[in-house]
Amino acid sequence: MMLEKFERYPLTFGPTPIEKLERLSSHLGDKVTIFAKREDCNSGLACGGNKIRKLEYIVPDAIASGADTLVSIGGVQSNHTRQVAAVAAKIGMKCRLVQESWVPFQDAVYDRVGNILMSRLMNANIDMVDEGFDIGIRESWQKALEDVKAAGGKPYPIPAGASVHKYGGLGYVGFAEEVRQQEKEMSLHFDYIVVCTVTGSTHAGMVVGFADDGRSQNVIGIDASCTPKKTKKQVLEIAQNTAKLVELSRDITMDDIILKEDYAYPEYGIPSDKTNEAIRLSARLEGMITDPVYEGKSMQGLIDLVNNNFFPKNANVLYAHLGGVPAINGYSYIYRNG
Repeated sequence: MMLEKFERYPLTFGPTPIEKLERLSSHLGDKVTIFAKREDCNSGLACGGNKIRKLEYIVPDAIASGADTLVSIGGVQSNHTRQVAAVAAKIGMKCRLVQESWVPFQDAVYDRVGNILMSRLMNANIDMVDEGFDIGIRESWQKALEDVKAAGGKPYPIPAGASVHKYGGLGYVGFAEEVRQQEKEMSLHFDYIVVCTVTGSTHAGMVVGFADDGRSQNVIGIDASCTPKKTKKQVLEIAQNTAKLVELSRDITMDDIILKEDYAYPEYGIPSDKTNEAIRLSARLEGMITDPVYEGKSMQGLIDLVNNNFFPKNANVLYAHLGGVPAINGYSYIYRNG
């Protein structure tokens, strides 16, 4: 076990379920068998999601630091900031969130529903900042950290997506270990894992976790950032840092980072017609809701890769559902008629 030496604060229900998507597989011609690992059902904390898995390895450090306030950043409909607010409530800390205008989307209720509504309910102190999208470290976040200090608080910094945090990749190393155990129990082997990639630590953690059994290049990242060069570099850096932390027996190189760049258009947070088709298809065939920012784009990528015979015939493909669904409420006008 690669994570034995790291302290974990349990915030999830346990291993997330894997379900077979029979109707979707059939609709796509039964070329492959598609399964979904439901990270969207991983916790009772404000609808859960992939960041809860990451935060389990970050919270012990936050508590040990003596902090009283978790400080993080994301877009207006950030799933990550909603999960940070939930974790802060659960462990009895305050929460300061910076919500930047990363998505140029004008739905009338965009800043009043979904993720940000839940963060407000959980009493997060929110700064609305009119700045565009970038996966890097943001000045507005650093200002919020200083602000908490100036008011006599003790902030604990959690970067966007928890990604460039020193422990940001550990949760998804754990995901790979969990999948291996579930494969044994299910008596099958997943040939490919499909995951949405933006700030990078979910993908990076999987690369490290699956490197242990030679599957790092079978983790297929679907870019949803629309800044793929920067994203790929960040995934590599996080994977290399995480590999050192867990003392992986081999080096991670750029060859290990597989990122499909064809599905993020027109820009971060804006769904294309093809993304919306994918959202409707998985909803109507499987009752599985995906969102316009993350899972809709990775579902679009998965469907397109199957249709174009990227996967060998009869492969078992595991789709990681990362749990971005609350954001769909901010896009209500698009889906007002289904």
